[in-house]
Amino acid sequence: MRIVELTEETRKDLLDHLLKRSPNNYGKFEASVQEIITTVKEKKDEAVFAYTKQFDKVEVTKETIRVTDEEIKEAYEKVDPSLIDVIRKALVNIRSYHEKQRRYSWFDSKPDGSLLGQKVTALKRVGVYVPGGKAVYPSSVLMNIVPAKVAGVEQIIMTTPPGKDGKVNPSTLVAAKEAGVDEVYKVGGAQAIAALAFGTESIPKVDKIVGPGNIYVALAKKAVYGYVSIDSIAGPSEILVLADETANPRYVAADLLSQAEHDEMASAILITTSQKLADEVSKEIDEFLKVLSRSEIIKKSLDQYGFILVAETMEEAIAAANEIASEHLEIVTQNPFGVMTKIQNAGAIFIGEYSSEPLGDYFAGPNHVLPTNGTAKFFSPLSVDDFIKKSSIIYYSKEALEPVHKDIIQFAKSEQLTAHANSIQVRFPQD
Repeated sequence: MRIVELTEETRKDLLDHLLKRSPNNYGKFEASVQEIITTVKEKKDEAVFAYTKQFDKVEVTKETIRVTDEEIKEAYEKVDPSLIDVIRKALVNIRSYHEKQRRYSWFDSKPDGSLLGQKVTALKRVGVYVPGGKAVYPSSVLMNIVPAKVAGVEQIIMTTPPGKDGKVNPSTLVAAKEAGVDEVYKVGGAQAIAALAFGTESIPKVDKIVGPGNIYVALAKKAVYGYVSIDSIAGPSEILVLADETANPRYVAADLLSQAEHDEMASAILITTSQKLADEVSKEIDEFLKVLSRSEIIKKSLDQYGFILVAETMEEAIAAANEIASEHLEIVTQNPFGVMTKIQNAGAIFIGEYSSEPLGDYFAGPNHVLPTNGTAKFFSPLSVDDFIKKSSIIYYSKEALEPVHKDIIQFAKSEQLTAHANSIQVRFPQD
């Protein structure tokens, strides 16, 4: 793994290099994605069935596109009971964490006869997209469904591409059922996003679409934004480890590789104040690559987006971490909590050598759907807030409005909006 000195130049070069991974740079796919969306919008089920046959090599019909109770029961029989037990344990932690994020309506009344407030309402129907293919992520199913369920969403619809046997992966189905999904449909790709955004004869239109996917899914979500809400346009996974000379190089190397194995565009970065640690971590990585099953993917990921940066001071290291704004940030230093207070930009922060990133992926409770590609500077992890909307409440009695009505009229006239002013004036014709 390459080791470079952290300077202003190398920091800027790194930031520019990482931005190449952004989904916003994949414009060449937009035309084909838009064609799929337009076709599904116009032809509905007919288009969904045709694209599923074209891309997934599976025939689906109005009768078979929805997963049945029998198929869910069959999935439970195929999944190892010990895995079901682990899913249920993780669910307890995930649900407990998200329940602390609940928002409530509030109202503030005053003696003058005015009342202001905020009414919190859960979204009515949400779509959760779950990728298929070679990788199966039941953990992502939990992370996307649970906050919606806690928020009080009335109906949660899940779409996922079928396998060549026409069925959904059993562990995906079990995770969805345990988390509280209402309906599951066998459709993937951009066509699934279009179906959720506009509705078809079989698949209901939703208010918001969440969940990860490939570049076609990401661009489809971007294209339908405005017709529906979306969570984010997620890029490839990334991890940044901040470490000093006290860190265990074997632990650090293992944690870097835990994200590099996702795909060839994943990013793994170590920023350290110790040249000795940098050298040791690089050696540990070489040893791990000899035994890990996804070593080819990891090697390509590290060759393109893997870096070990050696900083002069921890202050410089922290500044660089804040600039990179990584999806996952691990702090493995002598005083990790002190360093944590100086971190401004990160999706999730893992503190100490026993808080490795997979703990957050699977079990701890906080959501693992996180901002990528530097968007942690202005985006937050998926949460209960993503599944609610807020309405402002305004009530004034005549007695409350009378003392301020002339102020409002003056403000409206200053903007040359005489109808606005008149709307207030007609209530006080004596003036």
